[in-house]
Parts: sequence; C-alpha cells; structure tokens
Amino acid sequence: MITALVQFKLPEVVTRDKAREVFSGTAPRYREVPGLIRKYYLLSEDGRTAGGVYLWKSREDAQRLYTGEWKKFILDKYGAEPSVTYFETPVIVDNLAGEIIADE
Repeated sequence: MITALVQFKLPEVVTRDKAREVFSGTAPRYREVPGLIRKYYLLSEDGRTAGGVYLWKSREDAQRLYTGEWKKFILDKYGAEPSVTYFETPVIVDNLAGEIIADE
C-alpha cells in the first residue's frame, strides 16, 4: 500500500467550519476512484494549509489521480498548487475495525 500526503498553502485563512463545508462538497468525487482505500481531508490548526492523506492500493493507482487536470482542479478550487509526497505503508493499525493490516 502507498500513502500519499497532499499539501497546499491557502491564499487566506480558512476556518474549520468553512473547510468542512468545502471538503464535503468535493468528497463525493473520490467515492469511486479505482485503488483509493481511504482519504482524510486536512486543515492545519492555523487554517493556512490544507490537503489530504490518501491510502492507495498501489503507487500506480495514486499516480492515475494526480494528473495535470487534478492539479488544475486543486489550483482553481483552493488557489494553490498541491505537492504530493509518497510513503510506503507496510502496516496499518485500524482500531475501528479492530485489526492490523499488513501489505502483501
């Protein structure tokens, strides 16, 4: 599995309530993305940085999303270009499901 950390600086401070409203509006577009296991939307405590943590089945799946078109969507929606950092994710502890998941 691969975790992708996406971050971008916001042109102005965003409140938690505003972030929830905006993120809820874009969340449905990620429901059927092939290979995407989970996505967490992020907002820094000072409201100046946003992004997401994406858990993917593979890096290839992730790279199919992070295209020029997707980057333009982020730029148009949030006013900033995103950075994407990839991490290998060999083990996950899921306390909600009560399990430990190891990548095979």
